[in-house]
Amino acid sequence: MIQATQRILSRIGRATLAVFQSIGALILFALTAVSHIFRPPFYFGAFVRQLLNIGYFSLPVVGLTALFTGAALALQIYSGGSRFNAEAVVPQIVAIGMVRELGPVLVGLMIAARVTSSIAAEIATMKVTEQIDALTTLSTNPMKYLTTPRVLAAFLVVPLLVGIGDIIGIMGGFFVSTSRLGFNPSNYIQNTADFLTFIDIVSSLTKGAVFGFIAALMGCYYGMNSNRGAQGVGEATKSSVVVASVLILASNYLLTEMFFSS
Repeated sequence: MIQATQRILSRIGRATLAVFQSIGALILFALTAVSHIFRPPFYFGAFVRQLLNIGYFSLPVVGLTALFTGAALALQIYSGGSRFNAEAVVPQIVAIGMVRELGPVLVGLMIAARVTSSIAAEIATMKVTEQIDALTTLSTNPMKYLTTPRVLAAFLVVPLLVGIGDIIGIMGGFFVSTSRLGFNPSNYIQNTADFLTFIDIVSSLTKGAVFGFIAALMGCYYGMNSNRGAQGVGEATKSSVVVASVLILASNYLLTEMFFSS
């Protein structure tokens, strides 16, 4: 009985130490990536390419996701509000739901699905094929060349995607409400504009910056630390998306608590 207890406690201890070791390694990796932003050289060409890859090429999936989410949200709110004769609140709830929560979270998860997986697979493949070793041989810091442009680009461009997603999501609710639910277009837009506040917009864009940072950082971290071989690439890609998604949802709660706890 004593030996069985010791084995259980030993396994728990090893798992706990492994978790804290991973957290520490991730924090050091993040600090290193951020520190390289402020130290030359800066690879502007790589940065611009990542702006296009993360921002411009993500617009279709972000736009479609936000459009259908806003439209479905309007239908659900109208259906639920009709039980209490509160159908008129559709514009306000769609606006606050998209800007405060659904817009940032859905964009963050779409970026995790599209960008994080791509970054992790690309960098892990470079590691497997020894391209990262070649960069080191050529006196190029892999962290500065591969990680910093991606993290900085995601941090800057994902808030723009969130803003666009918020607008498209609200427009999705607008189209459904005016064409299917009988709302007056001008009144709908006026109610939306009157209900949103400055802090709602700030919180949405702040969440976008944090989510973009997390998504790019997880892709780079797991790509850099992947195991050799095709299995290692697949494992790095899977782990990066899972961890990025969980961290995005967790940080969303923390940011919501910070902005709206009062």
